[in-house]
Amino acid sequence: MIDRRLLTNIDWMLIGLVTAICLLGIMNIYSATTPYKIVGAPYYLKQFYWVLFGLLVVTVICSFDYHILEDFSYWFYGFLIILLVAVLVVGRRSMGATRWLSLGFFNVQPSELMKVVIIATFAKYFTNVQTVNGLSVKDVLFPLGILAVPVLLIMKQPDLGTAVLVLLIALSLAVYVGLRWSTVVTFALVMVPMLWLGWAKLLRPYQKNRILDFLNPERSRLGSGYHIIQSKIAVGSGGVFGKGFVKGTQSQLRFLPEQHTDFAFSVFAEEWGFIGCLVLIVLYLILVLWGLNIARRCNDRFGSLLAVGVTAMLFWHIVINMGMVIGLFPVVGVPLPFFSYGGTSMITSMVGIGILQNISMRRFMF
Repeated sequence: MIDRRLLTNIDWMLIGLVTAICLLGIMNIYSATTPYKIVGAPYYLKQFYWVLFGLLVVTVICSFDYHILEDFSYWFYGFLIILLVAVLVVGRRSMGATRWLSLGFFNVQPSELMKVVIIATFAKYFTNVQTVNGLSVKDVLFPLGILAVPVLLIMKQPDLGTAVLVLLIALSLAVYVGLRWSTVVTFALVMVPMLWLGWAKLLRPYQKNRILDFLNPERSRLGSGYHIIQSKIAVGSGGVFGKGFVKGTQSQLRFLPEQHTDFAFSVFAEEWGFIGCLVLIVLYLILVLWGLNIARRCNDRFGSLLAVGVTAMLFWHIVINMGMVIGLFPVVGVPLPFFSYGGTSMITSMVGIGILQNISMRRFMF
């Protein structure tokens, strides 16, 4: 149970920011799914239920000392690796990818959970690594091996977006701890042939097309480049004040692909314009800065690393999704935290918020 003394340290700013973004997301999902013929509960109502369940998850996480992640992080990592292997063997295939495990009443996506587990695993490792001038090549070989296994398994599904996110989260933690210049140069030189190998051997044809469309969207206006072109039209047509709620032509006429999930921000930009986008971006900016502030205030090295990792996870989701819909990044399946429709994404993000809340509440204990 939660110690009553901890209740006085609840981070209401963190809860308020997440609640505000979730409410905007539910409103946006209502608009984005208005043209759909839906059987059963509407998407916006399902999202509302996921938000409530996510807040319950936050409460449960706060009832435990976050150091339990330090004690069991390697066990969680091993269990997730087993699940990722199981996905490739007996996983459920959907839309050309095998990412889900069916557990009867619901499906689970182990690659999403790996984002949180890799944070805890790297935080535990770096807590015990003492460096003076930064991490040497030798210091990063072990965590590099830890990282390579899930990244390769996730790419095999294939799920390039999640694999890139896991990689960026781990890299963010390494940069926070500190890297020697010799280490940076060494891995930069190694990455050149690795990128070529990844392009030649690991990427599927549709993934290569997404990268080529990012470089030149006009190469296939009605094919693989169609999605990003329609998204940029929606964002640009919003102007300063937008077209109004449920009045976006790109979304209401269903020109936008996956407009309630990956391209939810495009719908919002068209309907609320630059001013609305600015409000949402400021909310996200405050959330990221608040996460870093929690890390700064934490007196425990493991807790500080954990907070930085969770903040990095949210930051890269935000940057990649918003960059994707306006053509700054290739199109990958990365949702916008607390905003895009999706139960797995919502729960993963709420687990991160629960960890941040947990660290903030116990900042005076360690």
